[in-house]
Amino acid sequence: MFLDDLSRRSFQYFIEQADSKTGLVRDRAHIDGSPSSAPGGQIASIAATGFGLTALSIGFAHHWTGEPEARDQVRRTLRFFAENAPREHGWFYHWMDPATGQRRWNSEFSSIDTALLLAGVLTARQAFSTDPEIPKLARRIYEQVDFPWMLNGDKALLSHGWMPESGFLPARWDTYSELMILYLLAIASPTHPIPVASWSAWLRPRITYSGFTYVSGGPLFTHQYSQAWIDFRNLNESRPPYTDFFANSITATLAHRAFCMDLSPDFATYSLNIWGISASDSPFGYVAWGGPPRDPAIDGTIVPSAPAGSLMFTGDISSAALTAMRQKYGDTIYGRYGFVDAFNPLKNWIDPDVIGIDLGITLLSAEDLKTGKVWRWFMANPEMQRALQRIGFQKHGRSLRQSGIHDRRN
Repeated sequence: MFLDDLSRRSFQYFIEQADSKTGLVRDRAHIDGSPSSAPGGQIASIAATGFGLTALSIGFAHHWTGEPEARDQVRRTLRFFAENAPREHGWFYHWMDPATGQRRWNSEFSSIDTALLLAGVLTARQAFSTDPEIPKLARRIYEQVDFPWMLNGDKALLSHGWMPESGFLPARWDTYSELMILYLLAIASPTHPIPVASWSAWLRPRITYSGFTYVSGGPLFTHQYSQAWIDFRNLNESRPPYTDFFANSITATLAHRAFCMDLSPDFATYSLNIWGISASDSPFGYVAWGGPPRDPAIDGTIVPSAPAGSLMFTGDISSAALTAMRQKYGDTIYGRYGFVDAFNPLKNWIDPDVIGIDLGITLLSAEDLKTGKVWRWFMANPEMQRALQRIGFQKHGRSLRQSGIHDRRN
């Protein structure tokens, strides 16, 4: 099965591109597994490492790697973060040297990237729950994070991060984006929680496109990252604005495909079954593009992780898009780790690289679609269940069709 092959290849990245001592996962590599010549090929990303811990959980469950190897890599990674990684009030640097963990690119102690790391830490805590050491290390890492400190005096909204040279970054996590994993972890903290009111403090802007109305905060990855771990199926907020985030992300994906189809008169690369624009590499460097609305930088580049990251929401159309890409463009875009990060047939450009977080969301979303294991592991952490109850989420039991969520373009 094609999705099984894609998952297995994506998983291999997190085995081969993790440092053997620290467990830190490199930001990127060439599609054939060789080191990338781009700057990111020489550094590690803690977000990619969080995806990597989850990938090890998936690989262990499917016997894609031996039990001792998976457990040993998880232990090494958790020991490094519990005992040796530079930190500030429990928060970690965004970018690190893979071998030493030292700061790279003058990066910040990042709130969202630490949250993505913690999501992987807590997933591994449950996936390897019978191990005598892994759950203890995971709990220690999580409980050391001082979430109220990252509020920097605000009553509800967390800062994007803290710099040793200049202090807190001025930007706040104040509008819908990948922030949900950060706020849930912060409210759920057993040692340093922030107020429950923080959940309602960030904005939920609604847009309408081609008959689809939904909450949006930018490219598709903003819908995908948090929900790769948080299982919002059949849940909605019990307080205004009563958002059903899972159904909302289905709608966002359908709107995005419609958007790409509407771009086809300008860019023949997009069609009913080949679509997807999310933050990625491009012929001109890394671009945080997406839509709707239309980003002026869009040039016909196709980003496989856009539909792949939505497999958990729209398995039918996302699978069809990935299959069509593979069939039409073949091995030119598909290699050791699955799809290249991006490609543009109009410009005869194929990215030589893959990016860890884009492979990560591909793997996790595919696993949630096929088995739901990532959701079950993460949600098995009792802190998450208590936090959702405190926030006031309620089961609604409606089917997506009953909710009016379906693809108007088929």
